[in-house]
Amino acid sequence: MRQLDLVVIVVYLVAIAVIGLRLAGRQSTAKDYFVGEGSMPWWTVSFSVVATETSVLTVISVPGGAYSGQGFGNVELALGYVIGRVVVATVLIPLYKRGGFVSAYQYLGSRFGLKLQGLASVTFVFTRLLAEEVRLFASAIPIKLLLDEFGVHASYRLIIIVLTVITVVYTYLGGIKAVIWTDAIQMGLYLGGALLAIAVLSGHVGGSGFAQALHSGHFKLFDTDFAPAHILTSPFALPTAIVGGAIFAMASHGSDQLIVQRVLATRSLRDGQKAIIASGVFVTLQFAAFSLVGALLWSYNQGKDFTALGLSSSDNLYPHFILHGLPVVISGLLVAGILGAAMGSLSSALNSMSNSTVADIIHSFFRGTPSEESLLKLARVMTLVWAVLMAVFACAFSTSTGNVYLTGLTIAGYTYGALLGAFLLGRIVRRANETDSVVAFLVTVCVMTYIVRSVKIDVIVAGATVPAAIAAQWLVPIGVVITLAVGGPMSLFHRAPELAATPAADDETGSDPVTAAAGLD
Repeated sequence: MRQLDLVVIVVYLVAIAVIGLRLAGRQSTAKDYFVGEGSMPWWTVSFSVVATETSVLTVISVPGGAYSGQGFGNVELALGYVIGRVVVATVLIPLYKRGGFVSAYQYLGSRFGLKLQGLASVTFVFTRLLAEEVRLFASAIPIKLLLDEFGVHASYRLIIIVLTVITVVYTYLGGIKAVIWTDAIQMGLYLGGALLAIAVLSGHVGGSGFAQALHSGHFKLFDTDFAPAHILTSPFALPTAIVGGAIFAMASHGSDQLIVQRVLATRSLRDGQKAIIASGVFVTLQFAAFSLVGALLWSYNQGKDFTALGLSSSDNLYPHFILHGLPVVISGLLVAGILGAAMGSLSSALNSMSNSTVADIIHSFFRGTPSEESLLKLARVMTLVWAVLMAVFACAFSTSTGNVYLTGLTIAGYTYGALLGAFLLGRIVRRANETDSVVAFLVTVCVMTYIVRSVKIDVIVAGATVPAAIAAQWLVPIGVVITLAVGGPMSLFHRAPELAATPAADDETGSDPVTAAAGLD
């Protein structure tokens, strides 16, 4: 009967591609391909933002983390994320929407010059490539578990390639509209799957199971250990989650093209602000749902460690329950939901990386004036190029034995501080020029690479002293401070630049920024 699960998954993969293409229609311009001509409803964009940042890392790692002792710490993190999104909606989104941009980094180009715009874009696509390699590999974990049930021992590599090919079909042809609409559908599927899992687990464990999970600390929301070493190293310490999480969200949702591109597809500034703030509320509810799945799984498995269950990682706990604790077809739907999370983040990354390549990198380093038709062709070609590179990097990723969600956060720590710092440097230090910004950006990336890879803090774990890395949420504020500390003083040694006025046309009017970026306006 398990073959029915495979039928459900195959039908879903075909259906989501067809639906995405039909809803997207045909694209005639690069602007339509990248931001949907600014015509998308705010609620679909909000769902797309959630689906984009959720991915498989959230779907399988948050329940595993809650099971292993993190409790509802991810909900605590989300509270900080909401604060950061409110700041982004107030300070940064107006810059992008009123400027008529299709890329977040076009603001850096208008403020500092094309060198920083190109540098920021290169940094973005490189960081995104590394982060998506982890996400794409993680998506293969539950699929491999399912195939193993039938004695079909497909490699992670084969699964990654198939998943990439299916996703790139609607991303290549449908552009951002296809991505946003399919994201909204996929969010409904995987979140509905989590709610269904909660219902099934609740029926199994009953009120006593809830009580056991509560008394064991699996519903713990706030981590109130204020020891300095704990605050600096634990992503769930209260100051780290709220303060560090807020600043992290300012970087991820204000300076990362992956998210900003979706907001730029909304119809107006107000819609863009509603989309970004509402996404924070939805993410909080989503974290609560997946954390509850993990807490109830702990009661369902009677508190057994994942190794006692024959699993290699806490990331396998939720997929294992889907395959062994749910009826046929239902389990297929939930695996399809996990696939939806994987495809949502992958399609978003491909489109945003193609966008940044065309609107930022080519604009910064090449002086050609391609036609609109050529720009659209180039956008699609770059989508294919990034898809190939993504699959190659993911295939090279080794089997994960840790929490892949936290791994993804750490990768972002290399560059998010420099990206957000560059935006704040432009807004706060009016004397800063292009040289100041480029030097500060490069210094920050170099220093943050050293901090992420080498700096450790001694903490006490089970009575033993062990070295621990700085929590991912603190990496962004550290990077911002370095950027401002380098760029600010440098600006004092030269005359203040004559700043060009940032475009302030109404967000529903103005020239095509893709064409302008290519030198055609």
